[in-house]
Amino acid sequence: MQGDNPNTIVDGSGELSINELMLLMVDQMRATAQMLRPDEAESFFSEMLNAQKIYVAGAGRSGLVARAFAMRLMHIGYESYVIGETITPALSSGDTLVVFSGSGETNSVYDVLETAKDLEGRICLITATPVSRMSRLAQCMVILCGSQPSDDSLPTQYEVRQITGQYRSVSSSFAPFGTRFETAALIFSDAIISALIEARHCSLDEARERLSNVQ
Repeated sequence: MQGDNPNTIVDGSGELSINELMLLMVDQMRATAQMLRPDEAESFFSEMLNAQKIYVAGAGRSGLVARAFAMRLMHIGYESYVIGETITPALSSGDTLVVFSGSGETNSVYDVLETAKDLEGRICLITATPVSRMSRLAQCMVILCGSQPSDDSLPTQYEVRQITGQYRSVSSSFAPFGTRFETAALIFSDAIISALIEARHCSLDEARERLSNVQ
């Protein structure tokens, strides 16, 4: 709800400015980073460091984070692909699939994960939900925002919530619709890219040569 000042929003505790809302989100990201298990982060980093071909998948805004990750992987020299694109090649045994899903239950993404599993691909899951259908198939899992509130009255499937307008947030009311997970996933994936740049000794000049020049 907007207050008298167009740059403020009113919640139960009073008016919050846009600056304050941003700082609250920063605090949430700091808390999320502190809750991140080092062993999960190291395991995912190791998977990425040793991967040959990397495929990414996700739905909605999580899908946009997945695409951003794939782009950065390409910039630093990886062979990376987005599931669903017309030029994405066949996934083979030993290839790596990275899935971004806050709920771990999105039907369309689960189908991709299940297929990759049948093809003997390596499955890495970035999620906010420790126990889900996807988590049971993943060899590597990173949990972000693991303290999400539950609402058993809402459907678990992303597609159903989108069609019916029954959004399920994994954050406070001032950062709705899964914002906390998606933002944390973007920051986490960028941190992984930074670590990979160091480990692979990738120079900025090398990365610049791979930037798109036909936009």
